[in-house]
Amino acid sequence: MDTFSGDRPRVVVIGGANVDVKARSAARVRQGTSNPGHISMTPGGVGRNIAENLARLGTRTFLVAAVGRDAAGESLLNQTAAAGVRVEYVHRTDQPTGTYVALLDCDGEMVAAVADMAATSALGPEEVDRARDVIATAGLVVLDGNLEPGTFDHALDLAHASGVRTILEPVSVLKAARLAPQVTPARPLYAVTPNRDELAALTGLAVRTDQQVRLGGNTLHQRGVRHVWVRLGERGSLLSSASAGTTVIPAPSTTIRDVTGAGDAMLAAFCHAVLRGSEPLDAARYGHAAAALTIASTHTVRPDLTPQLIEAELAKSDQAWSGQRAIP
Repeated sequence: MDTFSGDRPRVVVIGGANVDVKARSAARVRQGTSNPGHISMTPGGVGRNIAENLARLGTRTFLVAAVGRDAAGESLLNQTAAAGVRVEYVHRTDQPTGTYVALLDCDGEMVAAVADMAATSALGPEEVDRARDVIATAGLVVLDGNLEPGTFDHALDLAHASGVRTILEPVSVLKAARLAPQVTPARPLYAVTPNRDELAALTGLAVRTDQQVRLGGNTLHQRGVRHVWVRLGERGSLLSSASAGTTVIPAPSTTIRDVTGAGDAMLAAFCHAVLRGSEPLDAARYGHAAAALTIASTHTVRPDLTPQLIEAELAKSDQAWSGQRAIP
């Protein structure tokens, strides 16, 4: 892992931090009965995962989040700091540390999940304000949709006041709908990274086809979003840029072992590439490579993730990339 230096751009990630409990069935999940399998417990949370991925790639990263004053919170902070993330702006609350429980099928695909994010609700504008100096001097700010609307609003105000590029990761349909009214031209966003259903929640449009996704992207462009990067699952993603049109990016072929954390790795790698000067389309390809590497592992955040590993994965996906297509 690179040693941080004071003059390098940094990312401030503001969002959720929790413990992930993943239960993977040994065979196809059968509803209404006990399924033999394997259960693991690891650090998690969308914001925290993004922050750890960034730190492992050598990007100076600060996490602004909330965890409980319990053993789970202490362990979460220690493990996150050990990965290279700066955690001095993580708020300690009397709420128990958040927990995310995911049920995975035998092929690693998610069957269902439940998130208890009460601790993140304790992260208010006042707690975010403690990090105003690092936000003001950041290269990028990433906001995850777990934030309460008032907290999201204040964080976006701080970033906008200093001209810092800001990215919104919606997290879920319900959270995307909750934050949709705050995506306005008055405080332009550098990027939003929804899946198809979250894009529908953000725009109020049907987005079943690629052309409808494109229209959804245009709607967000009109609301001040420069880049709309829509995740399409196995098909890859669609990147709509206000000044450069829309391109479908194929996902690299990979062996699926566990899909948990793939989207977090994808966004973190995108941010890392943008900070080093990559164009958004190249940064999105870089993100896809990181996601493919994460899916192929059993880890929510790969402990061996490096820029060199991603570059090697990119080289393998060059043939698939030759099939890229722009949507007129």
